[in-house]
Amino acid sequence: MTKNNEEGTVNDLFEEEPGIPLEAQLWGKNPKRTQLLRDLWFDQIAEQIDEEKEMPEDAKRELLFMMTANSVLDMVMESLPDDLSLELSYCLDHMMGLSAVNKKYDVDILEANYEVVSKIKRDDYNTDEEFEAAVIDKEEKWWAVGKQLLGGRSPNDAIAEALSKYGLNK
Repeated sequence: MTKNNEEGTVNDLFEEEPGIPLEAQLWGKNPKRTQLLRDLWFDQIAEQIDEEKEMPEDAKRELLFMMTANSVLDMVMESLPDDLSLELSYCLDHMMGLSAVNKKYDVDILEANYEVVSKIKRDDYNTDEEFEAAVIDKEEKWWAVGKQLLGGRSPNDAIAEALSKYGLNK
């Protein structure tokens, strides 16, 4: 299936705007969404922060960020049915943990994983199923085995460790 055919299939899901590619819908509109969120919340949040006369300016900027991020997360979770919000929360937590590990070790775990997995060639297997099984097996092992780039920690352990710092792995 070509990329255009895949986009066409995905576009069928967007009834209101059937010509929008998936990437444009998911990420391309984010600057416009940011403007809308600013119009919804900025004045109110800034007003609340300005009322904090005793608070240092650095703390005010941090509070502004924390209030905004919390509001966005609340809106995202409220925009989905509970079962999808639950799934999203686990995926989001995992990605934030992965990002924390990337920052701590100055690495890109996903890129490192891709470098290893991309070396598996379809031609080395008799069937698509064998190839798929080999990719899955390699991925599962890769995430569970210690890596030099993570100081000997496995990616799974490093992510769990990062999440535990914030109570997000419970």
